[in-house]
Amino acid sequence: MNFAGVRILCVGDVMLDRFIYGDVERISPEAPVPVLRIRDVRTMLGGVGNVAHNIASLGGEAMLVGLVGIDDAGATLRRQVANIPGITPGFVESRLRPTICKTRFLASQQQVVRTDEESRLPMQEPEAEALLLEIERAIGMADAVILSDYGKGVLGEAVIAQAVAGARGRGIPVFVDPKSSDFSRYRGATCITPNLKELAAAAHLPVGTEEEIVAACRRVMAQAESAAILATRSEKGMTLVEANGEVHSVPARAREVFDVSGAGDTVIATMALAHASGLSLPQSMRISNAAAGVVVSKIGTATVEPAELLHELDDYQDSTPRDRLVIRSPAEASALVERWKQQGLTVGFTNGCFDILHAGHIALLAAARGTCDRLVVALNTDASVARLKGPSRPINSLEQRCVVMAAIKYVDCIVTFDEETPLALIRRLLPDVLVKGADYRLEEVVGGDVVQQAGGRVFLCELVAGQSTTRIVERIKIGETVP
Repeated sequence: MNFAGVRILCVGDVMLDRFIYGDVERISPEAPVPVLRIRDVRTMLGGVGNVAHNIASLGGEAMLVGLVGIDDAGATLRRQVANIPGITPGFVESRLRPTICKTRFLASQQQVVRTDEESRLPMQEPEAEALLLEIERAIGMADAVILSDYGKGVLGEAVIAQAVAGARGRGIPVFVDPKSSDFSRYRGATCITPNLKELAAAAHLPVGTEEEIVAACRRVMAQAESAAILATRSEKGMTLVEANGEVHSVPARAREVFDVSGAGDTVIATMALAHASGLSLPQSMRISNAAAGVVVSKIGTATVEPAELLHELDDYQDSTPRDRLVIRSPAEASALVERWKQQGLTVGFTNGCFDILHAGHIALLAAARGTCDRLVVALNTDASVARLKGPSRPINSLEQRCVVMAAIKYVDCIVTFDEETPLALIRRLLPDVLVKGADYRLEEVVGGDVVQQAGGRVFLCELVAGQSTTRIVERIKIGETVP
């Protein structure tokens, strides 16, 4: 997972977030309110600025476009941006509107009160024209566009329309964090990321169950003519509904939540980065879910570092039910293997039908896992098994074989292939170790030359005598018992 060089154009309501930390030890004698004794004040980018900051923190490049007032808050915001490598500002100055500033007062990690400094004045025509020029200038360099709508006036119809049209003209995705309950304003966006409250308001439907959420997503997706809706569900994780009918859900990991401020910014930033770098929307959702898990455990408008994200993804895999290790897409397996390699882990690979699992299979998998840090097992599809073994095979379907394989502790990833050999998979994954049984000679191992040319090795594992699925089937047919 490498986001270096991925450029995201971020357009929307840029803000300054101010956090004032203190202690409450008494109630004011003047009114029944707590007295906060201030001990620390911190400022950071908020709104679409926080989206850009998350992109930069994860190694991408953000082009940040929004309105900034000519005031102290605006000067502070500009200094914040200047101190963050990876963010290129495209600010439009407003002489009529102040820089949006949210101030949160916290005691013992809990918000006591929040104050907002902003104007309800509609965006003026010269400001809108200047924003359109900034978008036109930057979009030619972007790999994706994020529209971060906080309902503060920057994302008017003309700005949204130009950003979406410009992105579609270049064939790059558009992600929208919505505020309006009318999703038709975002028509043509690739993916819209509402929380449940926003989804319910836009769809005019209940969202209490998984089925209701999917139905609501499909309704607003039709309104927006978008490719997907990603519903963020707080402690219940996320649900992605695609226009092709597919539905994907991922649970949130249990953790202590300190602050949800800016979690949606982290989600959309990570989604855009991951998808622009070549991952599918479901893959991108899983990564953004992990990123959100990291950021809610921090106080304030926080960001995620690459090392934190990788650690969270590894922890998630370790704590995930084993049947979730089934990965059918070679692209997903490739991304997982690449991440393992970036962490310095050695990756092993073995393959087979694994139709009726027996002691020989377990011995092979245990020996294979002993040669590496992570083991990928490639299973022949049912059609592939039938071509190799005959029309009466497999005994167990691919789904059943995947469930059984996922329960084995030596296995870290399962991928399937429909060809007679896994050569294409091996070329794509380029494992460090290719494992086969010792009934093969080195020169007979499919993909062995590919792995060795890439600097890897082939390991031939000793087999357990007398163990064979074909032999087991024959014994069952003749009613032979085990001696």
